[in-house]
Amino acid sequence: MDPTRQIIIALDHANRQDAQAVVDRLGDGCRFYKVGLELLTATGPEFVRHLVAQGKEVFLDLKLFEIPNSVAGAVRAAGELGVSMVTVHAMGGTGIMSAAVDAARDHPGLRVLALTVVTSMTDADLADIGVPDPTEAQVLRLARLAERAGCHGVIASPREVAPLRALLGSDAVIVTPGVTLPDESPAEHARPGTPRAAVTDGASHVVVGRSITRAPDPLCALRRIRADLSPTTTPR
Repeated sequence: MDPTRQIIIALDHANRQDAQAVVDRLGDGCRFYKVGLELLTATGPEFVRHLVAQGKEVFLDLKLFEIPNSVAGAVRAAGELGVSMVTVHAMGGTGIMSAAVDAARDHPGLRVLALTVVTSMTDADLADIGVPDPTEAQVLRLARLAERAGCHGVIASPREVAPLRALLGSDAVIVTPGVTLPDESPAEHARPGTPRAAVTDGASHVVVGRSITRAPDPLCALRRIRADLSPTTTPR
């Protein structure tokens, strides 16, 4: 894995100006960005087009959970934007995930990733919605479902990477949000882990947000994380 693509920077900003400032400061140091619901709602698809036109890869984190026809339409729209990854909720079931995968076939560079259990959820949260099993069991159950539906990979916390890699094999894409540095607060993430631990366990990509975007020198912070990953990084 190219180390410049292994780290995905989360542009969790409320406006284009702040997001663009991070992109400008990182320059050629970063090739991959996550655009989520907040930034997409604030700026519309034009900023995504701008990133792609600048040669950046975009992980469009839509967490699609709708009727299959609507999900397919959203995935086709994502493909037209030129993004590299788009997310669909695995808890939506096989019909939704299969519709997303089918819609992506006209865009060979677009990978459909299934969100298993969001990183803010705990066993107690799952129990609230009627899921009696612990988080890891639910993550693995949904990952099997996603694999059968044809998804290219999954989204999960760093805590579940090792069992997911064992389950899905070497070709699956495993993207881990919820990574934090050892001296940082996990913030809203209930199942955090360090970037190095996630990659050591088999993550293909890690999503890093505030550790870089809120740092006094974002490029320096990115280089530190990349250097920390290098000894444990192996091609996939």
